[in-house]
Amino acid sequence: MAGAGLLRLALPVLTIALALILSGCQPESEPRALVFAVAQAPVNLDPRFATDAASERINHLLYQRLVEFDAASHEVAGLAAWQMLDPSHYRFQLQQPGARFHDGTPVTSADVKATYESLLQLKNSPHTAEFKHIQHITTPDSQTIDFALSRPDPHFAARLIIGILPAAQIAAEHDFGHAPVGSGPFRLDRWDSELQLVRLSDGLKVRFSEVKDPNVRVLKLKRGEVDLIQGDLPPELIKYLQKQDHISVRTVVGANYSYLGLNVQAEFLRDVRVRRAIAHAIDTQAIINKVMVSHSRQANAILPPEHYAGNPALQPYGYQPELARQLLESAGVKLPLTLVYKTSTDPQRVRLATILQSQMQAAGIDLQIKSLDWGTFFADVQKGNFQMSGLTWVGIKTPEIYGKVFGSGSMPPAGFNRGGYRDALLDGLLKKEDWPAVTRRIHEQLPYIPLWYEGQFAAYQTSVKSYQPMADGNWDGLTSIVFQPAQL
Repeated sequence: MAGAGLLRLALPVLTIALALILSGCQPESEPRALVFAVAQAPVNLDPRFATDAASERINHLLYQRLVEFDAASHEVAGLAAWQMLDPSHYRFQLQQPGARFHDGTPVTSADVKATYESLLQLKNSPHTAEFKHIQHITTPDSQTIDFALSRPDPHFAARLIIGILPAAQIAAEHDFGHAPVGSGPFRLDRWDSELQLVRLSDGLKVRFSEVKDPNVRVLKLKRGEVDLIQGDLPPELIKYLQKQDHISVRTVVGANYSYLGLNVQAEFLRDVRVRRAIAHAIDTQAIINKVMVSHSRQANAILPPEHYAGNPALQPYGYQPELARQLLESAGVKLPLTLVYKTSTDPQRVRLATILQSQMQAAGIDLQIKSLDWGTFFADVQKGNFQMSGLTWVGIKTPEIYGKVFGSGSMPPAGFNRGGYRDALLDGLLKKEDWPAVTRRIHEQLPYIPLWYEGQFAAYQTSVKSYQPMADGNWDGLTSIVFQPAQL
């Protein structure tokens, strides 16, 4: 009986030991997702509707486009190569016969046709106007798409940067905005309180965590609660991160253009002397040196000098407050000149506004700051309800932007000429596509006041390798990122 009792005692011990041994043979738990903290979560993941930067950047990971751009912003083949059969007829040939959507269906010419035809039928897409001159689209075979245009368009290929959607899902009126189906390097994994994507090549999961406050983002990175942050930090926080042993910070030259928008229909601002006075009242280089990210540089035009349509010969307007006063007085302005500057409530934007306010005082300009929530602020800008405003153009690739922003025929909703600028001489240069002359004329007339191309940066844990921030701030570096979190 004693032996039986010992056996009964031994069995639970043996069972526990066996369980421990077997537990060591079980597959390891699923690797954790890389956590990317962002200032703003995406809003709409349908590429036909997305306009906010976060949505655009996510969509670049989810979808493939017919056309991409090289380092000098020349258009190159994406999903398709092309030829211009004549000025009103383009033929595109799909280059990836094995490409599939995330639902498993192959990408064919029918999907391209359905994507762009759907754009033509949409009334509330910000991209529809780009394609109104498409007369009809035909598909000779499953890999070929022909676009017939109602007018010649030598830049048509550069327009075809909308992510391609599956035709069957378009017909079913699928909600791509919240349940995207693309053919890009990432697919949707889940989207509840936070968005999570999975990389198709190896299953890496990336979770996008919205953390609006820049100080909190930095603290979360320092504590290891997030693995990666990019952009949207003031320079002092970047410098702080550079001193942390377990954090790497990488900066690169940027291409996104920050500017002061002017309503040239407003009193005083219709006089070019006043606009030039404002330019001379700003010490742009001092702002860059003191409060901007490393690799930021003064801007002279929307497109940077390395762009194929850039103009490196343009010289910046130097900080000359006395000259600014003289210009204002020559325009008959009684000093101080009071101007209202609208901006968002973003802390960095408000900080920049207060610096501009301080600098302009020496030139006899009393800058009144009006900070508004983003929705109200941008709605005012779109309606032309402003004297001065501060914004940034992000991800601009083609010189047609000059016509859209400054052309007399581009008043909203036809374009983005929100300041009401009209110049017959510039209109003629735009028609000729004489980009050096176009940029010179804009630089002389100053419907915008150029500020800077903001440097781009990323900060990340030692578990992150091979991440490259991009000049336009996109998140394409996630396609090649290596993530090696510590094993617990």
